[in-house]
Amino acid sequence: MTKKSDKPSKQQVFTLLVQVGRKDGDGLPDKATGAALMVYASGVDESEAVRETVAILKQADMAPLDVSGYGTLAEREAEGHDINDEERALMQRALEENAVIVAQVTPFYD
Repeated sequence: MTKKSDKPSKQQVFTLLVQVGRKDGDGLPDKATGAALMVYASGVDESEAVRETVAILKQADMAPLDVSGYGTLAEREAEGHDINDEERALMQRALEENAVIVAQVTPFYD
């Protein structure tokens, strides 16, 4: 007999900041030493969103070093973050597509 959950899993979108190092084929500028990526990732919880993000970045030949979580849209709003329409649209897209969306890449230089 299969046990069914009382409520279906609910995907949410989490805002993550991922620091990456250098790796051959990573697509970063030649003189960059790494980068920070602002990511919107879906998951039933933040841990799942982080795991999925790291896995996808590794598939893209990037070298994730550290991930910081900033919470869901509701959590960020409760903290007073200013979230523009473009960010909201990207978050909605991540939710609809059950995806990891890299919204911004900021290369690091020495």
